[in-house]
Amino acid sequence: MPNTLSYLMLMLWPLVCIGLFRRLAIERAIVWSLLGGYLLLPEQAQFDFPLVPDFDKETIPSLCAFAFCLLTAGRRVQLWPASPVVGGLMILFLFGVVPTVLTNTDPIIFRSILNTEPLVFESGRLPGLRWIDVLSVMSTQAIVLMPFVLGRAFLSSATGMRELLLALVVGGLAYSLPALFEIRMSPQLNIWIYGFFQHDFSQMMRGGGFRPIVFLQHALWLAFFLVTAAISAAALARTAEGRNRRRFLVAAFYLVAVVYLGKSLAPLAYALALTPLVLLVPPRAQLTLAVLMAAVAVVYPVLRDYGLVPLDTLLAWARAIDPDRAQSLGYRFRNEEMLLDRAHEKWLFGWGGWGRNLVRDPTTGEDWSVPDGEWIIVFGTFGWLGYLAKMGLLAVPLAMLWRRAGPNAAPHAAALAVILGVTMVDMLINAILTPYTWLIAGAILGHAERLAQERPDAAAGRRRSGAPILH
Repeated sequence: MPNTLSYLMLMLWPLVCIGLFRRLAIERAIVWSLLGGYLLLPEQAQFDFPLVPDFDKETIPSLCAFAFCLLTAGRRVQLWPASPVVGGLMILFLFGVVPTVLTNTDPIIFRSILNTEPLVFESGRLPGLRWIDVLSVMSTQAIVLMPFVLGRAFLSSATGMRELLLALVVGGLAYSLPALFEIRMSPQLNIWIYGFFQHDFSQMMRGGGFRPIVFLQHALWLAFFLVTAAISAAALARTAEGRNRRRFLVAAFYLVAVVYLGKSLAPLAYALALTPLVLLVPPRAQLTLAVLMAAVAVVYPVLRDYGLVPLDTLLAWARAIDPDRAQSLGYRFRNEEMLLDRAHEKWLFGWGGWGRNLVRDPTTGEDWSVPDGEWIIVFGTFGWLGYLAKMGLLAVPLAMLWRRAGPNAAPHAAALAVILGVTMVDMLINAILTPYTWLIAGAILGHAERLAQERPDAAAGRRRSGAPILH
């Protein structure tokens, strides 16, 4: 159970955000309000009030950053995107939950082994959703979108994108110290500071050592965060000069080394493949790769549904690397099969909340399934409409940037696109979507919109100067 300090940290975070917005530029204050909350606040601790979203380490920083931006920006904040496609996806994301709630008003009742009558007490049923739950679910969806809106409005400039990358590097370097401690001494920091361990400790044991977790949800979350920090360091090294370039290069190699010591295979593969790519490959090619990764993530459920994903081949590859990892991957695939069958029963709008999307023992209600990937959680909870809305809001900005950037894409924008693309790929196996990911997606969208505005302005300038206009 979380201790008193856990809840005190949640209550104090708005004050921390006030201090950030008073002392820092608005771009940096937004970034650190969200990233700092993600890295420092405790998992599982939350304030659970009726009919409103839970106030936890994700919702509190998002609400604070959004509110303080509106209060301190000193200008009118454009909240709605210029792209009608993205606007439509936002509407679907917010209001598509209404039919989900209204089609799941019936409770799910389990039957006792010794009695054929339905159990009527609370432990024998999952409650149906109520009309009044529409407000709560829509509020949750709105809070999820707040970092996306802030990223688009405030972080789409060269300054904003550099702040995003720099914060990841600084946060990764700072977080590497407690991570190295836990690699050596075992994951204990969350227990010592917040009074509980946030996951299954056995999953932190690997290869005769330990995987660090610090204050995040899982060791994989920490390893993936360090991957994004290494990619960011490589991107900043690419555009830096002299001593700063050497510093960022050292930071990138150091962070990859920490990922290696953390004993998480998939993040290590990402780090080894993408860090040198961001450092050496032209930005246009990076954008193309990011769009391809996003496309794979979006169409994966369709391919999975029609048996077009070579599961046996993937398991064979994993077995050749590490039999234990192959066993873990096979376990994930088996759970996906169960959850996919369950999701098909309500494929359009999903099952809604309260764990109704999970596969359970029809007699006791015991949970038989473990949902790992973000895609199967979203698909089972909100159906195809909810899935397309969420994945579309992440993927469409990448496609817009790829189409509008041209051959001279900005290196920082390309690096953020790679981070977003690999996050979408990892969402196929982990529920790793965070407010910071939404912040990056919003910044990419805003940057793509800026490029679209600059083209007509440049063409108008050529008309006024008499220069030829190339189409």
